[in-house]
Amino acid sequence: MRVLFTVPPLAGHVNPTVAVGAELAARGHEVAWTGPAPALAALLPARARILPAGEEDEGHETGGAYAALHERWRDLRGVGALRFLWEEALVPLARAMVPGVTRAVQAFEPDLLVADQQALAGPLVARRFGLPWATSASTSAELTRPFADFPKVGEWVAGQIGGLLAEFGAGGEDWDPRFSERLVLVFSTPELVGSAAGFPSHFAFVGPAFGARPAPPGFPWQRLDPARKRVLVSLGTLNQEAGGRFYRSVLGAAERLAGEAQLVLAAPASLIGDPPGHLLLQERVPQLELLPHLDAVVCHGGHNTVCESLAHGLPLVVAPIRDDQPIVARQVVEAGAGVRVRFGRTRAEELRDALTAVLDDPGPRRAARRIQASFAAAGGAAAAADRLEKLL
Repeated sequence: MRVLFTVPPLAGHVNPTVAVGAELAARGHEVAWTGPAPALAALLPARARILPAGEEDEGHETGGAYAALHERWRDLRGVGALRFLWEEALVPLARAMVPGVTRAVQAFEPDLLVADQQALAGPLVARRFGLPWATSASTSAELTRPFADFPKVGEWVAGQIGGLLAEFGAGGEDWDPRFSERLVLVFSTPELVGSAAGFPSHFAFVGPAFGARPAPPGFPWQRLDPARKRVLVSLGTLNQEAGGRFYRSVLGAAERLAGEAQLVLAAPASLIGDPPGHLLLQERVPQLELLPHLDAVVCHGGHNTVCESLAHGLPLVVAPIRDDQPIVARQVVEAGAGVRVRFGRTRAEELRDALTAVLDDPGPRRAARRIQASFAAAGGAAAAADRLEKLL
């Protein structure tokens, strides 16, 4: 069969589709991706087939446009960040992608479309062509009724979606482009998300799907200290500029734990200044290759980093910033696999205490290993490919 992945230009949303696409290709199926081509080219394997859909349709320079959006987004929090996400990113991206996704469907003639939850153009075009489609839920936040305690916010989001559907003549029906009625691939498990009892049978908890991705060159492996517990600190590539105050707390915690732990900090040197000698500072790290050598991870609660860490049985300190990160952080804490700290107000002592808790208390590590086992049993990319094959 031919499978078309519709994705936004974001690594955390593209990465699971790389693994699933590779599994499908190994089984003899044809796969392609559609989305903003310059961004996807940097995120997908070199030989991946990319069908452009997005800003380039309007003659804009994709990288510059997304950089400008990021400048405005990075300091937002709470409802302000949510409004920006929908009004300035997801709805405009859907509008921009619909013409290109339409051309991609006409050119590639897929049997099945797999749409990321934030690539709303995919379901819009699939329904127009009567094409079967599945959802790629690259974060579990949308599945957990995130606005249950904020009904007005939930109504506003529903209004944004309804307006988009009406704009493309797809309104008036009871459907949500974030959730396929035939298959929702959830790249997590109930051991992290919570009980699966409330989900329909077409919600497939397949666990994380890790695809091959290029590792940055030159990581100084010889500097990893076998005599200390090793901890990765990463805020993800999109949040580094907002981390100035948090990084100061990281440096303070590193000094206080100098005899016990070595911190590997993924951040630009320009934001750090003069780090202590035992701290390993790198702008980018080969995260998947590095995780087996670690004892814990400090991160912003991004779904990919959380799942990659737990897949290696590593407990977490989570400092969520915005969007789905507080929800993912809550899942980690409720599962017993980590400790949450405040991103904007965490002092060095608080971060040291959180790190000591996950490094010395066996409880978080036991919980992380329980989730690790659930991920392995769920099947990952192979299980996702099985479910996609059964749709046709």
